[in-house]
Amino acid sequence: MTLIKSISGIRGTIGGRTGDTLNPLDIVKFTTAYATFIPRKTGRIVVGRDGRLSGHMVRDVVCGTLVGMGFDVLDIGYASTPTTELAVRMSGADGGIIITASHNPRQWNALKLLNSEGEFLTAADGAEVLAIAEKEDFQYAEVDNLGHVTVDNSFDDRHVQSVLDLKLVDVEAIRKADFKVCVDSINSVGGLILPKLLDRLGVSYKFLNGEVTGDFAHNPEPLEKNLQGIMDEMKTGQYDLGIVVDPDVDRLAFICEDGKMFGEEYTLVSVADYVLSQTVGNTVSNLSSTRALRDVTEKHGGTYAAAAVGEVNVTTKMKEVNAVIGGEGNGGVIYPESHYGRDALVGIALFLTSLAKKGCTVSDLRKTFPDYQIAKNRIDLTPETDVDAILVKVKEMFAKDSSAQVNDIDGVKIDFPDRWVHLRKSNTEPIIRVYSEAQTMQLADELGKKLMRVVYDMQK
Repeated sequence: MTLIKSISGIRGTIGGRTGDTLNPLDIVKFTTAYATFIPRKTGRIVVGRDGRLSGHMVRDVVCGTLVGMGFDVLDIGYASTPTTELAVRMSGADGGIIITASHNPRQWNALKLLNSEGEFLTAADGAEVLAIAEKEDFQYAEVDNLGHVTVDNSFDDRHVQSVLDLKLVDVEAIRKADFKVCVDSINSVGGLILPKLLDRLGVSYKFLNGEVTGDFAHNPEPLEKNLQGIMDEMKTGQYDLGIVVDPDVDRLAFICEDGKMFGEEYTLVSVADYVLSQTVGNTVSNLSSTRALRDVTEKHGGTYAAAAVGEVNVTTKMKEVNAVIGGEGNGGVIYPESHYGRDALVGIALFLTSLAKKGCTVSDLRKTFPDYQIAKNRIDLTPETDVDAILVKVKEMFAKDSSAQVNDIDGVKIDFPDRWVHLRKSNTEPIIRVYSEAQTMQLADELGKKLMRVVYDMQK
């Protein structure tokens, strides 16, 4: 059981003791702190939730707390993370709370906090919310000033329409391509909104795990090891493309027509390649993402920049360098023409447009991009692990290596001419992520495992 307070929100397992998990008392505390912090203009907060088993309970606690703080709640019900982000902006609300633990397993849930632009709070704002929560010096509304809850289920349709209205989404080209796709929406809200998008695009589809039960059919992180079901379905030869989303529909992975993974790192690369072919500009991804985005960006005459891991870090850097597209290598596409948030619907529509215009198979499209392989490993942490001390030692080990560039803005990334490895403490789980990239998976994994052995030796 654990409770994690970070730049990615308040996240924890359901049940257990207060202060150690995401339970009703802690949900009240952090929701109150957020309501205390957020500037009050309209007095309205949007609340949306994914399909998790605990979602209804958490929603009731969050909405009741906001009402007790004197805020009116716009409850949009089952909603993806990008839908909730757009709903804040579309409704002119003061902020929003998304109830989702994204890719975490079924026992987890979380509160993701948004500002009035429908974007995640900055690190500084998030730190202030946490400080307010720790003080527990709260003041609630008197009976005559309590808020009200209004239910509005229109935002899925409004989200879909906003995607169709994007200039680089060619609905007619997609319709003419007559695509047939298989979708794994992992028993959450993707099963509600993605059929609406695909219907409007004229795409035929079959859904796996499309029922919104919250009882996930497999580990919900959209990685190859968790996707054997849809990969086997794709091997039947009935489909042009496989589409996989996580429970809150901000991460996106594709599967080729032959049942092989397109590669989650190449979701952003492929969409960026299409966008950059139509719009001159710069790109951003995080330090743990593939070099292929840099290569594609430079091919189109743009400049690539890297940001610390965390969506708000990426969007901050995107604004700084005026990026036309960005995101994260975990399948997160951020397209500012829509909004500054990872959005699988935007990614799907842009990818299908590109595929329709190129007139090729998905596997042939994949061959057009620089081919790198990323190994994604992890080191589970104990309460006694001093992560900061470990990262300092790793940095010192490579500081004198003339062939390596060391970046410590987020953990430690060691960049060699033909490969890299990045160690960082996760924002969402009690682990150290160890990502490494090279020309082959064997070389990438060997580099990652080498650094893992160094860390394990330090812990002895």
